[in-house]
Amino acid sequence: MTDTDVLIVGAGPTGLVLALSLARQGVRFRIIDRASGSGQASRALAVHARTLEVYRQLGFADDAVARGVQVRTIRMRGGGRDRARVDFADMGAGLSPYPFVLVFPQDDHERFLIEQLKAGGVVVEWNVALADLAQDGAGVTVVLSHADGARETVRVAYLVGCDGVHSRVRESLRIAFPGGTYDQIFYVADVMAGGAGIDDLSVSLDADGFVLMMPVRSRGARRLVGVLPSSSAADGAPPDSPPTIEAVRPLVERLLGLRIDQVNWFSTYHVHHRVASRFRVGRCFLAGDAGHVHSPAGGQGMNTGIGDAFNLAWKLALTIKGTIDPAVLDTYETERIPFARALVASTDRAFQGIVGTGVVGRLIRTLLAPRVLRAVTRFAAGRRALFEVVSQIRIAYRDSALSEGRAGCIRAGDRLPWVAAADGATDNFASLRTCRWQAHVYGEPSTEVLDALAVADVPLHVLAWSTRAATAGLKRGAVYLVRPDGHVALASGEPDSAALTAYFARWRLAISPPG
Repeated sequence: MTDTDVLIVGAGPTGLVLALSLARQGVRFRIIDRASGSGQASRALAVHARTLEVYRQLGFADDAVARGVQVRTIRMRGGGRDRARVDFADMGAGLSPYPFVLVFPQDDHERFLIEQLKAGGVVVEWNVALADLAQDGAGVTVVLSHADGARETVRVAYLVGCDGVHSRVRESLRIAFPGGTYDQIFYVADVMAGGAGIDDLSVSLDADGFVLMMPVRSRGARRLVGVLPSSSAADGAPPDSPPTIEAVRPLVERLLGLRIDQVNWFSTYHVHHRVASRFRVGRCFLAGDAGHVHSPAGGQGMNTGIGDAFNLAWKLALTIKGTIDPAVLDTYETERIPFARALVASTDRAFQGIVGTGVVGRLIRTLLAPRVLRAVTRFAAGRRALFEVVSQIRIAYRDSALSEGRAGCIRAGDRLPWVAAADGATDNFASLRTCRWQAHVYGEPSTEVLDALAVADVPLHVLAWSTRAATAGLKRGAVYLVRPDGHVALASGEPDSAALTAYFARWRLAISPPG
């Protein structure tokens, strides 16, 4: 017997999305955090298309979009002038219902997610820390420490550490966290500013450094992110005094072509690049920054943690309900850890190129980066590829044990491609809001396929064949078995039901809970 099914340690975006996903699927859980409340400052800003697609499945994407600022244009500046310009709406057209970057600062974002949890009757247990854990084949025994010094022993079926780079869960499990810490010190500031083009996302590169600017919250408020110059003391300030906005104000105003009228807050921090050696030990899992941290290049960190949470949630839910082979839990690590390693490697290369202090670094910032961006975005294929990478819609699990088959250009493990009706009123993602297994056929399904799905009680969504479906890479009449997270599990272009029947048997998949 357990006190609850899942204990979530950490109430940042990763832990909160995991909680929302489990709640949606009727799983008992608790979510704790050693802090006294949600964060008051913010480093993570960008919410990408794939995360918004997840939020649509959970039922609150429109509310999230309304709370943030849609950025549809990215400007790359150099030498105090525009060097390249990217239109996100053009890049993502036909690829996602969210062809933009949503700027939604992490502090606001966390409060929004907490509101969603409260609406479902769930509250975060603040001022509660994990003191100890021990697991066996049947569950995890944890000791919780409360603010008043009280100790609580709890028995749970599974535990998920979403408790950040200094994860107590990871340390308790003795999981290695190889990597390093960048020498550079980042700064982040919230300012009121005026000037031309301040409503765009701007990346300004110069021989002296770089700075990123995003619009946030209300008109006139801007978030600045950059690297402190090697000499960060402001003129006239004591040499050992903490850096202030004055250490970077002249550079920021010159690079961005604006004036800073008011500083709401200013902070500095170090950035790590690490990936845990494992994401699972027995009944314990790591997600988000507890498992991987990297440079802010591309704004991928928070979105990757949310992707971890959504991937793990349905696997835990179905295992707890007894409607799938528990071996599905092994696929969490095998699907997410390769992506985390690849992401850390790619963002590290990009970061090192951008912040390099020598001649090569200056050449990358002033000449190479703007030219590469212009070359990539000159052609439709380049714009499409760039959007797919940045938005994370390209993430696929083709080598997963859960993935089987190919139909058209779609291979099992791929995210189901988005196909909107010609009138734009409906799309094939509408059915994903159930967060359940389902099958899609674009065109006419065979009788055998219909019978096999009916026997397994798998909902079938038959969508009209269209040029948009063909453009997306789908095959007419093929059956696509879709996982609860929107990725294709099985793709079969054959009219018989053999592949479906074998798949259901292999994973002991029971769509409806027993009894």
